[in-house]
Amino acid sequence: MSTTSHVLGIDLSKDWLDAHLLPTGQSWHVGMRHEELAAWIKQLPAGIELVVMEASGGLQNVPAALLDQAGLPVAIVNPGNVRKFAESIGQRAKTDAIDARVIAEFGQRAEPVARPLPDAQQVLLAELLTRRNQLVDALVAEGNRLKMVRSKPVQKNIKAHIVWLQKQLDRLEQQLDEQIRNSPLWQVNETLLLSVPGVGPATARTLLSALPELGRLDRRQIASLVGVAPHPRQSGRWRGKRFISGGRAPVRRGLYMAALTAARCNPVLKEFYGRLIKQGKPSKVALTAVMRRLLTMLNAIIRDQKPWREMTPRA
Repeated sequence: MSTTSHVLGIDLSKDWLDAHLLPTGQSWHVGMRHEELAAWIKQLPAGIELVVMEASGGLQNVPAALLDQAGLPVAIVNPGNVRKFAESIGQRAKTDAIDARVIAEFGQRAEPVARPLPDAQQVLLAELLTRRNQLVDALVAEGNRLKMVRSKPVQKNIKAHIVWLQKQLDRLEQQLDEQIRNSPLWQVNETLLLSVPGVGPATARTLLSALPELGRLDRRQIASLVGVAPHPRQSGRWRGKRFISGGRAPVRRGLYMAALTAARCNPVLKEFYGRLIKQGKPSKVALTAVMRRLLTMLNAIIRDQKPWREMTPRA
């Protein structure tokens, strides 16, 4: 993307956003109310090739959705990457207007990919899964507390809370089942994902909600997107260990749990994991490789719409 490309950078806050358009230098300060945003987007100049904004704890959702509805390509980027870019160009001053310009410059130079935004059904599934994970964490924490206390009244209180949490979790599981049933495509894809030994409902649903690109990218692209592609570290003759970073943490967590199981019960991945261990690979490195191989399998399965067989699908 050249310096003549029309890129709109947006800096978000709770009550307003600041926007800067390159290369024209136009800027805006707009309230975050729905009607203000809609009116502003309606009068934006034609020819905008990319809109860039940072992931901001959910603040980006409404403006991104409205921009997407207006037909503008939106890229939501990691704030850490923008900060590093600002440091690299020596930009130390920091105001909302300056941040918007820096985000636009980052968009011109880094060319982040604009991806389709999730629809309302996908957002609901993702939020239900997040809440499910929160309840599971709370149940584990209360179970640990119960082991530590001795007094009967406190034990009784914790047990009552555990019962309440379990009821909430059961209700949420029913809502998740209903969401899957309401989408024939999700139902088919969930069945395909569950055909792989080691993949359970929680992992399958996390992939459905948080990785809509599954089956649409090649194995290298999907591994990089999730954050399980190894990056080299080298300088001159020095060669450091390769490492993974970035990506989508919820998907990576789900893949990690599935890989733990698959390394024991999936015949293909069990043999693959054992071979790496025999070669002297640390268990953590071998398990990361299993995650990557598992993701490649799942990507091919959704792409080809064929269930798992005891062989590695075409990547």
